[in-house]
Amino acid sequence: MSFLDRERTVAAPGFSRWLVPPAALAVHLSIGQVYAFSVFKIPLTQCIGITKSAPGDWEQPALAWIFSIAIAFLGLSAAVFGRWVERSGPRKTMAAAACCFGGGFFLSALGVAWHQLWLIYFGYGVLGGCGLGLGYISPVSTLVKWFPDRPGMATGMAIMGFGGGAFVGSNLSLVLMDTFKSATSTGVAMTFVVMGAIYFAAMIFGALIVRVPADGWKPAGHEPVTHDRKLITNGNVPLDRAWRTPQFWCLWVVLCFNVTAGIGILEQASPMIQEMFPKVSGPGGEVLKKGIGAAAAGGFVALLSLFNMGGRFAWSSLSDYIGRKNVYIAYLLLGAVLYCLIPMAARAGSTAFFIGVCVIILSMYGGGFATIPAYLKDLFGGMQVGAIHGRLLTAWSVAGILGPVLVNYLRVHFKDRGATGIGLYAPTMYLMAALLIVGLLCNLAVRPVDARLQSPATKTPAGKTPAPASSAASCAGGDARVTSPLQLAGYWLVAGIPLGWGIWKTLMKLPTLFQ
Repeated sequence: MSFLDRERTVAAPGFSRWLVPPAALAVHLSIGQVYAFSVFKIPLTQCIGITKSAPGDWEQPALAWIFSIAIAFLGLSAAVFGRWVERSGPRKTMAAAACCFGGGFFLSALGVAWHQLWLIYFGYGVLGGCGLGLGYISPVSTLVKWFPDRPGMATGMAIMGFGGGAFVGSNLSLVLMDTFKSATSTGVAMTFVVMGAIYFAAMIFGALIVRVPADGWKPAGHEPVTHDRKLITNGNVPLDRAWRTPQFWCLWVVLCFNVTAGIGILEQASPMIQEMFPKVSGPGGEVLKKGIGAAAAGGFVALLSLFNMGGRFAWSSLSDYIGRKNVYIAYLLLGAVLYCLIPMAARAGSTAFFIGVCVIILSMYGGGFATIPAYLKDLFGGMQVGAIHGRLLTAWSVAGILGPVLVNYLRVHFKDRGATGIGLYAPTMYLMAALLIVGLLCNLAVRPVDARLQSPATKTPAGKTPAPASSAASCAGGDARVTSPLQLAGYWLVAGIPLGWGIWKTLMKLPTLFQ
């Protein structure tokens, strides 16, 4: 298996670093399917009844655990295997992720065919969740090393793919289920088989083309000078020390609460807009207010998904110019204000205002994911940023359960007490705003990491730049002198066509929102 080893993936002089983002996108567009798993919920409740639920069919609360288990194991596997990811390199890690994620679909197909829910829990939840964790952190860590001059943009490119994977996954799932459904099957089992094969192939493609820079490599024209910004370190803090620092745990709370608030909106987006803007009829049955129906709510969810994806690239790229701490101040402070405006917009009856507030919130939700790896690199250096990022993603595991539980259970709580419409969600929105304020305080508390924690071998004396490891490594900075433009375009098309198809299918749903 030496072909998968890190040493076999070191880029030769003249390799273009712009070949690496397509590899990252191939992986993240695949594993981003997890955000679209809800399209299987209703078909999985009809495996026996086919057209409707029948005795013995699974209930939705039991199926909801599939997503929660997957997200939990995403964070756990990223935390446990983070050090192995850095040691083994991206090719071996991406190949392992492909086996886990694709294999999870195959096992889940058997679970559907045999009607064994535990097999889906294990297949998609545990095994697929491990594939999610490995596939999530490896491309991010690699891109940070290739783009030391623009780490925010680099992580945004990869993690944008995770958001875009929901477009591809949801539309692909619907097309495949429609193809395979019959009088005796909902088509879910065969859809799982085909999707497992497609995602396995896409992720292996990413593993085959990915490369790591040689020791001492730097982009053409880039001089890694000593930073004078307080929050950007010039050395490297190893994982064993980094995760014990107050800075790490401040960022853990920041990520957890930012994700908790965002998932709370995303998970309940469709019923929330329908219940906040209901249809109003007069005494004679005439329609006084059209309200938001199911079709329009579907357009709303599609719009949120677009801003979730776009925000990952836009906000993280902006952080390269204004700083990571400042962009998180914007996420958390502006986010808290916007959450308080959601009930106000609903009471005013302004759907445009409501939609505008929600899309900005979701753009910052996505941006929070994309900016955090660059924030970690600033504080702890790039040496083990993948492992540190993996440990921090346990915050996502917690938020993936906390956000939906808060929104769903508080909604039921207030509904049982007679609340309707806006009253079902307003208290929860204020609670989310309070969580963001706590995150803001933690972000403001972030200070430079003590230089004594840096690894002695990686400290850079003030005023000096690190020396290249070899002359070959130095000349590797000639970005595209050797790489064929045709090859570069071909790799980007392979990654870009599925994303473009998913975006186009999603845009087709938007007119229903504005009819």
